[in-house]
Amino acid sequence: MRRDVFQAIADPVRREIIEILSEEPLNLNAIAEQFDISRPAISRHIKILNECGLVAIEQQGRERFCIIKPDTLAEIANWIDPFRELWEQRLDSFEMYLEQLQSKQNKEENGKDSS
Repeated sequence: MRRDVFQAIADPVRREIIEILSEEPLNLNAIAEQFDISRPAISRHIKILNECGLVAIEQQGRERFCIIKPDTLAEIANWIDPFRELWEQRLDSFEMYLEQLQSKQNKEENGKDSS
């Protein structure tokens, strides 16, 4: 069963696991050591990340390492990018509006001081 990638990244623990793995591949124990939840809980999170294609599990000798799959993350970023641009435009517009209000307020305050 392939899970929904957006449902997978909705969980803060899974997002943190992705962030940790973005620095280097780690085995399950090394990942679990960075959380205050049980190793089986971490295993379930890793399983979900693996099922949705965000993380691959590779056998290296007797160890199993979790490796991030950046291609899947790139797909998510590409889907989100138009929305990011839209929100940046809206925030820029809001910032300009606030600057105009501040400028107007400053002019009004300066006008009162000179009376």
